[in-house]
Formats: sequence, C-alpha cells, structure tokens
Amino acid sequence: MKKRFEIFRYNPETDKKPYFKSYEVEVYEGMTLLDALNYIRWEIDGTLTYRRSCRSAICGSCAMKINGRTYLACKTQVIKDIKSDHIKVEPLPGYEIIKDLVVDMDNFFDKLKRTKPYHITHKAPPEKERLQSPEDFKFINEAADCILCGACVSACPSSWAGKDYLGPAALLKAYKFCADTRDEGADERLAIVNDKNGVWRCHYTANCMDACPKDIKITDYIARLRNMLVQNKL
Repeated sequence: MKKRFEIFRYNPETDKKPYFKSYEVEVYEGMTLLDALNYIRWEIDGTLTYRRSCRSAICGSCAMKINGRTYLACKTQVIKDIKSDHIKVEPLPGYEIIKDLVVDMDNFFDKLKRTKPYHITHKAPPEKERLQSPEDFKFINEAADCILCGACVSACPSSWAGKDYLGPAALLKAYKFCADTRDEGADERLAIVNDKNGVWRCHYTANCMDACPKDIKITDYIARLRNMLVQNKL
C-alpha cells in the first residue's frame, strides 16, 4: 500500500515562504509516521528536518500536526490511526519555525522555568530519600506523566492570544510540585501563577486535553491550582 505525504517545508535561510512537498511511500502494518519520516529522510530527501529521539512516546520531541490534529509521530501508525491515503504533516502551530517540522521551544521552556518545576525544601535533608506514600502520590501521578512535548500550548487559544500566558504545561508542572507532599515551596509557586497571565488566563476550552498524547486532564489540575489559591487566600 502506498500513501502520499504532504510535508511542510521551510528553511528561513533559503526560502521566501513555506511550501508543501509531496512524497510517496510504501507503507506497511505497524509503520509509524516517524518510520515514514525516517524513510523519506534516509532514502528520498536528506534535507528533511524534524525532531525525534526515544521512539517510545516518552521524550515528546516528535510532536507535530498530522492531518489537522496534534500527535506524536512515533505513536501514530500510518495505517491503523490514519485512514486517509493523503497525510498532511505540519509543525506545531504557535511556535516560531526553525526549519521544516522543527520549532523553537525556548519560550516554552522559559515559561516552565518561571514556575520553579523542582522540589523546594527548607528543612535539613534526611539521611535517605524523602519518602512519599502511594496514597499521596495519587494526587500527582497523572500530572507527573507530562513529557513536555508542547502540544497542549500549541492547541491553547489563550496561548495564541497572550504571548505572556504561562500556558497549560507550565501550570500543570506548578500543580505537580505544589501538590507534592515532599515539597515546601507551594507558596512561592502559587504567588507566581496567581496572575492574569497565570491560572486566571485559562478559559477551560479543553483543547489542551484533546491535544495531550498522555491524556492528562490538564484543565482539572489548573482548576485545582485555583482552589489552592482560594484556600490559601492569596
């Protein structure tokens, strides 16, 4: 079976504007979109540029727009998951394009850093690790599954409209550490997200959840952050 791949191409150094280039590939059962991109790059056009690493839906680097929706290329099978014989592949919208399917993620990670996504402790460290019960871990279990692919931000209307909005990924990480019983920096983070460009910018359109490859209920956790703010009267 052959399928046609229409792939977004753009090199700012040589191209005046973006365009789509067509490639025809013999596909097989179990072949992922990343497999197809690898084949195109290795066998047809070595200039095609995209990100990939783990091939196991863990690193998040191969998130892209496939036939109008955001997916991980390594997790998407071209026969099972894409019924069309015509597959359109584009970079994540909402980000500056570096080349072809590669986008600039610097702003994404800058916003993540603002929420202090690491454990903050003030007490002396214990002799061994800081323990957490399975019951307490349940509060952060799903939030900890975030792989920082950036798909949620790309799908978020509030992120499109406000460049300073922290975005769903950063807010999810803020919740994860605020709700972690081993952490002592919740007040610091809550003060950061308690802003018109923080939790109050989210309008619960749920686009982020639809785009998330890990099916994380992101808006639910943003709502929990708001509850923390109300309870702490910040």
